[in-house]
Amino acid sequence: MAATDIDADPETALETLIAAGAVDEAPDGTLSTTAEFEKTLAVYHDIYGAVSTEEFHRTVSELFGVAPENVEARLDEFGVTRADVVAYLAAKSFLDAPVGQDLLLVMAGLLVEITPSSPVPDALDELDDDSFESYLAAHPDAVVLVWRRFCEPCDAMKADLDAILDRVPDGVAVAGVDGEAADEFCRRFDVDSAPTLLCVRDGELRERASGRQTPAEVAAVLDRVY
Repeated sequence: MAATDIDADPETALETLIAAGAVDEAPDGTLSTTAEFEKTLAVYHDIYGAVSTEEFHRTVSELFGVAPENVEARLDEFGVTRADVVAYLAAKSFLDAPVGQDLLLVMAGLLVEITPSSPVPDALDELDDDSFESYLAAHPDAVVLVWRRFCEPCDAMKADLDAILDRVPDGVAVAGVDGEAADEFCRRFDVDSAPTLLCVRDGELRERASGRQTPAEVAAVLDRVY
């Protein structure tokens, strides 16, 4: 079937993604992106997730044939985000057979909804640029872990999260930050990589550790600070 013959509706988009192995559907109907697709998504996320606004607009202009001076207005008009464009490119690359642009756009919207929106584990309080100051004021002794999506060291450290949390002393709060979304937090604490462990005591940053830390290494840091 030619790409132009495929209906660009959510049902068709979802069926195509499932058939291609980009999305799994559990028996209870829960949808999740597959590990294989997330590898492709990670490539495009790394390429386009942190490029300048000017370069991102140039990419959109080339992809959709929009005049450069009109890109920002069109993105706002249709509510298209950088995540949508990343998902669009990843889906286009991942699919075995080409599909039309309209169907790819529908797929991108579905993939953004299905893919976890934050790398912060559910077990942690999640902080952002609007909440971290008040949180740290209320919790002057706190451990903050900075995460990133599609980050193998982060995923490895998350596998040890229960053991890490067991080593946090009583009375010390534990929170997480999406390092790609909390720009002000990362500037304030000079965070430029993930995962990063930050130990705050009496409202002041006392120690940091960047890169994957084992539970024993985390415990050594916590013993020094608390």
